[in-house]
Amino acid sequence: MDLDLATRVAVGASPEEHSNVPFLAIPGQSRLFLDHLADPASLSRFYPSPVARIQDIAPFSKEVLARYETDRNQLAVALEGFNRRIGSGDKVLRNIERLRKPDTVAVLTGQQTGLFTGPIYSIYKALTAIAAAEKLTAQGVSAVPVFWAATEDHDLEEVSAAKLIDLKGRLTSVSYKAQNEFSGRAVGEIVLTDEVRQAVGHAFEQLEKTEFTKDVRALVEDAWQSGRSFGDAFCSLLMRLLGDRGLVIVSPTEAAFKELAAPIYQKAIGQAVALRDRLIARSAELTAAGYEPQVLIDDDHFPMFIRSARSQRVPLRLTPKGRIRAKDGSTEFSVDELIEFAGNSPEDLSPGVVLRATVQDHIFPTVCYFGGGAEVAYFAQSSVVYETLDRPVTPIFHRQSFTIVEPSSSRTMLQYDLTLSDLFRGKDDVLRELAERLFGRTTAVSIADAEEIINTQLNRLDRELSEKDPTLGAAVATRRRKIIYHISALREKFYRSELRRNEVFTRRMDALFDQIYPESGLQERSISVLYFLNKYGHAFMNRLAAEIDLDNKDHRLLYL
Repeated sequence: MDLDLATRVAVGASPEEHSNVPFLAIPGQSRLFLDHLADPASLSRFYPSPVARIQDIAPFSKEVLARYETDRNQLAVALEGFNRRIGSGDKVLRNIERLRKPDTVAVLTGQQTGLFTGPIYSIYKALTAIAAAEKLTAQGVSAVPVFWAATEDHDLEEVSAAKLIDLKGRLTSVSYKAQNEFSGRAVGEIVLTDEVRQAVGHAFEQLEKTEFTKDVRALVEDAWQSGRSFGDAFCSLLMRLLGDRGLVIVSPTEAAFKELAAPIYQKAIGQAVALRDRLIARSAELTAAGYEPQVLIDDDHFPMFIRSARSQRVPLRLTPKGRIRAKDGSTEFSVDELIEFAGNSPEDLSPGVVLRATVQDHIFPTVCYFGGGAEVAYFAQSSVVYETLDRPVTPIFHRQSFTIVEPSSSRTMLQYDLTLSDLFRGKDDVLRELAERLFGRTTAVSIADAEEIINTQLNRLDRELSEKDPTLGAAVATRRRKIIYHISALREKFYRSELRRNEVFTRRMDALFDQIYPESGLQERSISVLYFLNKYGHAFMNRLAAEIDLDNKDHRLLYL
């Protein structure tokens, strides 16, 4: 990395340029998320604790503290044991000690446990929670940042790949191949085999060698070791990256945290029918208001999973007779039997998506949660779970959101006068427009002129023939479609020919899309932080932390 770039990436360096992109302009955003982002108070019937700014959260913290029931000493012991195991430092341990005190709240965020920490938005979430906790503490509300690693999720295929930019500037994927016996098990509990060393080796084969490669590889290898669980590996690397900022990490598959969750499990089991009915009603309310519910709630909905004899995570379902049965038919309980089971064996139960937030906020004195757009939308349904279980409804904020623009991408965008919004149109459309503008304007005009002339003449012919015989007019319409189709095909072949003749341009555009808008989605949802760490070192983390702006609700381009 050249000195100028290193200076820009380093701590305190001013960004070369910022560009704000409103989420309203980004494809694929739900209307519910956008409306909440614009004005949470306008959706208070779905979000009963609407707060627009983190600095306005203080009044809610008093309610959280007054209604928090979990034993803080038991929580601190559980947190200390787990965080020490994954390599926590003094700042994390001090924050855990703060959670023992009755005036301390938690700022929560969380994410699935992806390979090498998954897509980079996991880092954005954590840094957002850290900044919010610091801001609240500065305002006199003692707050600790907590990252809930979703180790209970059981879709290994969804989290077992990490995406990087390779030596040619193209998007590539590195995967961890688990054994078939782990299918359906909580991802966090899966024990890594020697295959993980191959995944690490493959990842660094794809990356350029920099002054930081040796240290970053050692960091990854230290966390992602054979014999360690997938969840511990994820949490260990996250701790190595952010532990010096005081981030407390929790893995809900740990028996100590399951014991803390047992009372809210029991309460949810006892209220299962009421939860189902209120969730169905909430879905209908959302639909009537023009919103799309995130979770489909059926008549047999039950908000929990049970561990099977094969250690698989199996959904529980309500039966017409009011009993609770495992979806695979392996076991069945009465309500009272399952309540007793939850008290004796909470490690064999886990919450579904609509119950998870309430479980988190039973274990922690949560003052707010930072999530992505889908999580914000989920909370419109989850809020009735809080209410049914007599819990204060936690305010939710959207996390910080970035696209990292490296110098090569910045130069390409500047040269071809492109913005991120242009890329939203898709690679094919952008390439066609640029091919016409840069390489074949004259030919493109000739094709357009020919199309116009043909259309004019066919219109004239259509009128004349229709006057003589209406069936001939229909024949003209059929042939017109064929002619226009062939002209369009000719135009497409011309564009493709121009792109083939200009290979350097095509390679640059392929790299631009892979790096800035990979797989037709925001960069943060694909590329791993590992790519940026290898290229820019830990200074990159410092730069990200310095760019957190809790008052900025837009997606931002961050130029290196």
